[in-house]
Amino acid sequence: MRLTETADVWWKNAVVYCLDVETFFDTDGDGRGDLQGVSQRIDHLAELGVTCLWLMPFYPTPDRDDGYDITDFYGVDPRLGSHGDLVELLTLAQDRGIRVIADLVVNHTSDQHPWFRSARESRQSPYRGWYVWRDEPPPDADKGIVFPDQEDSLWQYDEEAGQYYLHRFYKHQPDLDIANAEVREEIERVIGFWSQLGMSGFRVDAVPFLLDTAGALDASGLPDPHDYLRDLRAFLDRRRGQSMLLGEVNLPYPDVRRFFGDEDGDELTMCFDFIGMQRLYLSLARNDPAELVQALRSRPDRPEEGQWGTFVRNHDELTLDKLSDEERQEVFDAFGPAENMQLYGRGLRRRLPPMLGNDLARLKMVYSLLFSLPGTPVLFYGEEIGMGENLAAEGRNAVRTPMQWTTGLNGGFSTADPAELAAPVTEGEFGPEHVNVAAQRRDPESLLNWMRLLIRRYRECPELSWGECTILEHESPSVFAHRSDHEDGTIVALHNFAAEPARVTLAVAGAGVGVQAVDLLHDGTTDVQEDGMICLDVDGYGSRWLRIIRPGDRYIL
Repeated sequence: MRLTETADVWWKNAVVYCLDVETFFDTDGDGRGDLQGVSQRIDHLAELGVTCLWLMPFYPTPDRDDGYDITDFYGVDPRLGSHGDLVELLTLAQDRGIRVIADLVVNHTSDQHPWFRSARESRQSPYRGWYVWRDEPPPDADKGIVFPDQEDSLWQYDEEAGQYYLHRFYKHQPDLDIANAEVREEIERVIGFWSQLGMSGFRVDAVPFLLDTAGALDASGLPDPHDYLRDLRAFLDRRRGQSMLLGEVNLPYPDVRRFFGDEDGDELTMCFDFIGMQRLYLSLARNDPAELVQALRSRPDRPEEGQWGTFVRNHDELTLDKLSDEERQEVFDAFGPAENMQLYGRGLRRRLPPMLGNDLARLKMVYSLLFSLPGTPVLFYGEEIGMGENLAAEGRNAVRTPMQWTTGLNGGFSTADPAELAAPVTEGEFGPEHVNVAAQRRDPESLLNWMRLLIRRYRECPELSWGECTILEHESPSVFAHRSDHEDGTIVALHNFAAEPARVTLAVAGAGVGVQAVDLLHDGTTDVQEDGMICLDVDGYGSRWLRIIRPGDRYIL
């Protein structure tokens, strides 16, 4: 594999790190994180091995939905900093080999956005057609509500406008009309602006909703929404080559595959693997990898330059909506039995360490699995140190607590009075006195140092992200084993989902003499039998990565 191949499609083996500027690090003592704070902590990300920083919304906002209700797509919220602060962050990240992508939230605006304020004033407003209006809501106005505990209809009557407007999310977030050519052109201007400023791409929020034209009075004759997604990708490629679009598409696998585009991948560059994530949690609940195996076997092939985004946790609730009612209840019983741990009846508002009882061995196994699965791993801030949630916070905000840097005031996040923080710090077993960056940097057995090792090995093993994945058969039902092959390289990974140790015998190579399996996570080398078979022990909740070395191979290990 030529180095230029990996550089041109850098997302194929990236390490993506998502953070909320507001809760990462506060430099001015106002209780709210800021862009200068991210700049001051950029070396933490570089030392971890992050290659792509995903910034959650930093745009001006009334902040009724954690910044996803935007009033200016070209602005920076003054509470977080300025355009100058952002450019400085982009420069510092680039100096450390870290690309930066931004959240692209153009399915809707805040109802305080100047476009909507103009649109509601008059039917003659130039922005009236930028939103979806009706004199009467349709009969199915209560179908497909995203937040059923907050909303009872997708249509909201506006007294000033004298009509109903569509809102797939909260009523204070009116939907833009993607069928309007002016709206589509404006979205291109938005991504063109941020690309010119130095962004390497975008995480596209709620892609199926963005492309949905069902709210139009007459959808016949409208352009295919996927044509627009292709146009958007082509525009981005022209404006800034080597950029990527990472899509939030929580749909069944065959439907997700459509959003990659044709065989050449002319729509989204990457799609999150929501199905694989949900099946992983069901496997963890059962201490049996069978459900994850089934998901991987049914996952469609992505385009050659496309990639799946794999993750254990993200910034929203841990959605389990693609599981059956019985399967979802299994996961609830195992990892979130209390009602206040659940959200909307479809997901969990918890982080992984509390769900696993803070079992460090099991945590290390899950993250080893994440970095060895075919796809690009995406981390949510705080995962690298095993942060927990704060169930006293409302809804999804339970997992959006301040980053824990030290044992000091507010976990070293801010010098402000705790009552003035943008979000409350986690307390108890997962509070900063027990979980923080400073302590884990000095502990060779910490989760932070384990994550650093995983990331280093992942970046050294192009087989994991570029290779062909083969699930290996063996005699132990609790062990997930797979092989990744690319060009002349082979990596074999084993992960034990059970607390009891296991022994497996499996085929890792073709017939030959002098073949060895070198352990990449621990010291040790095992000889492979001449028939290509090997017998291996895996600890309870253990993980092993093995590079298959043949006579004449020139790997530096």
